[in-house]
Amino acid sequence: MPKIKTHKSTSKRFRRTKGGKGKLMRTKQGKSHLRRKKSKRAKRLYDEMLAIESKGVQKQVSRLAPYLKAKEK
Repeated sequence: MPKIKTHKSTSKRFRRTKGGKGKLMRTKQGKSHLRRKKSKRAKRLYDEMLAIESKGVQKQVSRLAPYLKAKEK
């Protein structure tokens, strides 16, 4: 059976957590530009990752990126 192709932009936007649960995490929107006018605190808050609660989105991501793993540091 051949491997399934991974949707590359999905694999860059989402991560799985390490450990038993393997929650699906995403970054916050608005991080990439227009940051000069924001406060340091606001910019720092963009670094957090948010867990995805919606089962529908989790199912979509698992179809698009079946081999999604936790990010290695």
